[in-house]
Formats: sequence, structure tokens, C-alpha cells
Amino acid sequence: MNLKKMIAPVVLIIGLLSFSQTYAQRGDTAAMRQRQEAMMKKMQEDLKLTSVQVDSLTAIQKEFQPKMREIFMDQSLSREDRQAKMQPLNDERNKRVQAVLGDDLYKKYQQWMEDNRPQRRNR
Repeated sequence: MNLKKMIAPVVLIIGLLSFSQTYAQRGDTAAMRQRQEAMMKKMQEDLKLTSVQVDSLTAIQKEFQPKMREIFMDQSLSREDRQAKMQPLNDERNKRVQAVLGDDLYKKYQQWMEDNRPQRRNR
């Protein structure tokens, strides 16, 4: 078989794989966004949050999520190292959330987050 005839199918396969992987990532991102929006709506209803509080929590989430994802995706870190790197981010995020919600509502928020964690529903 001639080399030119072999290259075309290989290029086509690589292109299809790249497209399907990109499409799958977009689908995962869209699904994740929908889950987050649904969770925020449920939290707003359950905790009776104002639209200003929801907007503030959403902004905080958008700020911290990429930083946390980067740590989570770093395969060179052990689980313990990931947790150690995430702790300061969690602490800072929680301080900001507490400032938005106030002490009493923040305690309800913490309990709500514990009760509604996605991992908890699957157990």
C-alpha cells in the first residue's frame, strides 16, 4: 500500500478522535454547569437566599473553582498533598462565604452543603 493512501485514513481517524474528545469535554462542562445551577437553585430555595447572596456565592465559586480544579488535576501530587494545597483555598473561600451570609446563615449553609454533597447521594 502506498504511503499517501495510508496517511489519509490516519489523519481522518485522528481528526475524528479529536472532535469526539472535544465534544465530550463540552458535554461534560455543560452537564456540570447544569448540575451546579440546579444545586444553587435548590440552595437558594432551601436557605431562602436573596438574589444578591446567590450572585455573590456564584462569583466566589467561579473564582475558586479553576484554582481547585488545577490542584485536583495535578497527578504529580499525592492525595495528602492535594488536600494540603486545597486547605488554604477552602479556608479563604469559606471566609468569603461567611462574610456574605453572616454567622447564622453560614452555619445553615455548612449543614446544607454537608447534607447535599453529591458523594453523599450515591452512598
